[in-house]
Amino acid sequence: MFEIGKEIRLERITNRKTKRTVIVPLDHSMAYGSIKGLEDIPKIVNAVAEGGANAVVLHVGSALNGLRGYGKDIGLILHLNAGTNLAIDPERRVMVNTVQHALKLGADAVSMQLNIGSKTESEMLHDVAMVSLQCREWGVPLLVMAYPKGEYTKDDKNVKIIKHVVRTAAELGADIVKTNYTGSIESFKEVVEGCPVPVIVAGGSKADEIQTLTMIEESIKAGGAGVAMGRNSFQHENPTAFVKAVCAVVHENKTVDEAMKLLQAKKQAGIKNDMD
Repeated sequence: MFEIGKEIRLERITNRKTKRTVIVPLDHSMAYGSIKGLEDIPKIVNAVAEGGANAVVLHVGSALNGLRGYGKDIGLILHLNAGTNLAIDPERRVMVNTVQHALKLGADAVSMQLNIGSKTESEMLHDVAMVSLQCREWGVPLLVMAYPKGEYTKDDKNVKIIKHVVRTAAELGADIVKTNYTGSIESFKEVVEGCPVPVIVAGGSKADEIQTLTMIEESIKAGGAGVAMGRNSFQHENPTAFVKAVCAVVHENKTVDEAMKLLQAKKQAGIKNDMD
């Protein structure tokens, strides 16, 4: 019964036809404070929803204060662990919420960050495993944001390390794994083929449009299941238009050139920016 519940909820955060997803993490303020683009949560949620994003990732505070009551529906993924960049160990993540509370808030899924190679890796392994058990009990999808961190994993695009990172997340029970792009179609294909659950690529630090779209296109060609893209979405001059371009690549198999033409056409037409 609970597996059916998980399948139903997965459909709320993915595209039923493509089985891929475009997720926009908006959970950055816990780590970095009130950064540009996240000053008004309802407006940015509306903007990316209008662009066609399948889901957003929020911490509980933003979820409680981010209700819109208007616009297109969008999936809610509640993030359950956290840390700040002001901490002595900024890679450490501790539990700040529960699966049951996420359900009470109306979340469709939950997410956890897993920093492999960090000093507190063992604590995070334990926390992700316990959340995974709760997710199976309650029929809730689990997104694990798995990254190589720490002294022994400085090369965050190393194929061997990334393969280990995503497989660890899958072995803990993740339904979807988000990780770094390894830099080429061939190398990322190795990552995808070595993981029994869908792998989506992280949007990475703020980059130009062509660079970001190219990374996403290549990850899809490698067999990836989509993208979780934060700053490149919510800090874009027109989040709605850029998310539309990303969705064209992920869900319609458009090329970067086609997506850029779509984006430029919307800019030239003076498409209303839903952040205004």
